[in-house]
Amino acid sequence: MKGTTYSQLQVFQAIVSEGSIRGAARKLEIAAPSVSQALKLLESNVGLTLFNRTTRKIELTDAGRLLYERTSQAMASLSIAIESVQELADEPSGKLRITLPKFVFNTYFQSIYAKFCRLYPQIQLEVVISDATLDIVKEGIDLGIRFGNKVEEGMVAKKLTEPMQEALFASPAYFDKFGVPSSLEDLSQHQLIQYRFVTSNQYARLNLIDNGQETLVEMPYALVVNDTDVMIDGALQGLGIGRLVLPCVEELIESGELKPVLKDHWPNFQGLYLYFSRNSQKVKRIRVFIDFLVVEFNQASLSSSSSD
Repeated sequence: MKGTTYSQLQVFQAIVSEGSIRGAARKLEIAAPSVSQALKLLESNVGLTLFNRTTRKIELTDAGRLLYERTSQAMASLSIAIESVQELADEPSGKLRITLPKFVFNTYFQSIYAKFCRLYPQIQLEVVISDATLDIVKEGIDLGIRFGNKVEEGMVAKKLTEPMQEALFASPAYFDKFGVPSSLEDLSQHQLIQYRFVTSNQYARLNLIDNGQETLVEMPYALVVNDTDVMIDGALQGLGIGRLVLPCVEELIESGELKPVLKDHWPNFQGLYLYFSRNSQKVKRIRVFIDFLVVEFNQASLSSSSSD
């Protein structure tokens, strides 16, 4: 690709991620004609058309898809290398994107992110709430928080929490009306507030512990949700038995607004981990954010342990 420059590939990657010339221009903060010109130069250097363009949409050709797949990791590494050098003499600054599930935001992140923004006002934090397992390199995201078994291979992972149980719970009014199940077999006579994953469109399997082994439990559904807040609200409304990791509902259980059920059968989930690409630690704004999150989660864990 004689004559191809880093900036042309940067424009190409932005068009792919944003899905349009105008979107790439906004992301790169340059004029749309400059984006179009850079793309034309890249296609001329490559000798192939990289996008099929119509008035309504722009799609990668086979050549474009191959170029994207083979340059994404290298471009991410180059961007990090350039930024790490530029930041040597500067205060941490620039855009910083993190993805995390909604329950992590509600339970852990909501109480600390404003503190980080005040500590580092030159860093523009973007929070991407998603229950999907995202390829953070392809999506242009710097860090993610997920359960340990959901972390992408090849990522650096730092432990943020200890393993946690998935709790079963319902409102006192529900148990007053339908009774309290005393065994796994009793659950077939009760109704579940079920969770459906947005990306896969699959129901979450209800795996509980029976004689030390995980076993799949089938229950009729009272309600199907794709949001943890709605899961909790449905349980508070007395519609059925909810299921979430314990930290999401611990305060409601302690207050008596929700009642736990079949605690001896609750399964364990791996702890939460912060993950990121290996080279990204070289960028100052990412490095200070990693340190901040590790300290804040450790303090939260210590506070929780001392109150038990």
